[in-house]
Amino acid sequence: MFTTLLHILKRTTVIFIAIFSGAMLNGAIINISNKVISPPKGFDLKTMEGLQAAMPHMGPEHFVFPFLAHALGTLIAAILISRFLTSQQLIFSMMAGILFLMGGVSMVVMLPTTPIWFVLLDLIVAYVPMAYLGYRLGKRA
Repeated sequence: MFTTLLHILKRTTVIFIAIFSGAMLNGAIINISNKVISPPKGFDLKTMEGLQAAMPHMGPEHFVFPFLAHALGTLIAAILISRFLTSQQLIFSMMAGILFLMGGVSMVVMLPTTPIWFVLLDLIVAYVPMAYLGYRLGKRA
């Protein structure tokens, strides 16, 4: 019984750290994006209202870093899960991808002015496929 509890605790810790790491990478990439690609003039992208107002003035270059943030955050979480769990790596990697996908869907709801091409690219490519790729990259042979 003690070993089972220890196994559950280890699994929970690995999953939590992996998702936290992915979320931190996501946030770090988003934070540096405005330093690399200047936002549209006259808009404050630090608030949801400012971001929503700026959205129609953004070009494709403004969406590179958000896509990378979503894809790489999901990827690193899945790699860590797959690397450090001893069983059911695929299931938990995909669950992490679905969790990040839920975050992506919530952003689409909060920012309805996001261009449809980016919404489709982001929701279709950045989450579940990246979770699977992370599983493949992280799993032990």
